Amino acid sequence: MIGSRRRSRSTTNVWPGYVDALSALLMLVIFMLLVYVVSQLYLSQTLSDRDTQLARLNAQLNELSELLGLEESRTEALEAQLTSVQDRNNSLVDQLESTRERLMQQTAMADAQSERLASMEESIDEKDEMSASQQAMILRLSNQIASLREQLRQIASALELQEQMTADKEQELEQVSRRLNTLLAERVSQLEQYQSEFFARLRDILAGNENVRIVGDRFLLPSELLFASASAELGEEGRRELDKLADLLLDVAAKIPEDVDWILRIDGHTDVLPINTPRFPSNWELSTARAVAVVRYLAAQGVPERRMAAAGFGEFFPVAEGTSPEALQRNRRIELKLTDR
Repeated sequence: MIGSRRRSRSTTNVWPGYVDALSALLMLVIFMLLVYVVSQLYLSQTLSDRDTQLARLNAQLNELSELLGLEESRTEALEAQLTSVQDRNNSLVDQLESTRERLMQQTAMADAQSERLASMEESIDEKDEMSASQQAMILRLSNQIASLREQLRQIASALELQEQMTADKEQELEQVSRRLNTLLAERVSQLEQYQSEFFARLRDILAGNENVRIVGDRFLLPSELLFASASAELGEEGRRELDKLADLLLDVAAKIPEDVDWILRIDGHTDVLPINTPRFPSNWELSTARAVAVVRYLAAQGVPERRMAAAGFGEFFPVAEGTSPEALQRNRRIELKLTDR
């Protein structure tokens, strides 16, 4: 009976502890759920605000692109009009110059005739009488001289007016040229911005590969990373590296406006060791084929073909002198550069 009481007392004392532990655990779980729900609500609101801002920025960018397109169309029309006006001005100036020369000749002839008339008048003054025909001839010649002088004055005035119009047109053309230079500078600045972004992100992507080198604004990938020896077929490791490059290009290209004329230059280079196979008679063909292979693979991944250019330089532009294995390995490379066309 004493043992039974002890067991009863022991059972009665254990359960409150279990209940307290379960209550604490349940409160902890509820608190964690509340924290999770609040954080999810805050994150959802933040993402919504960011999407709204991105949409507003995209709309502003589209509006600026449309305004720039309209400005370029008006500029082209104005340039065509200015060219036509300049052609007409040049033609009119030539005609005026020709007319002026003819009038100068006629004026010289009229002056000579005037001198002869003056001489005749002097001789006539010495005579007591003058025939009616001589008087009529003198009057006619005097009228012709006055008419020629009036024409010369009118042509001189027209020439001055035309020169003033030409000066105004040249000033307007200079203003248009300054606007065009400003727009071109803005486009170059935009391209430099995306070049910097592309350069920085590609450097981060390829940072894990110790063989990739950076020279100025170009990335140098060793041929061994992409191709087997004397081959233009991409290897598996090379395809993985180019997949990273394609993803980066597609991301950056989506941000560059359509009117910014950019390309990705892909240049193939070999070492000085000659090659002579049915497919590659020289290093020209090998370097070109490798550059084209890279372009075709990137195009297959969705990179626009019109935004890429492939070129082969053979062994003629080394980055390391000598024929040591290290120098030969450094010269066998693929160069990448984002630039304007």
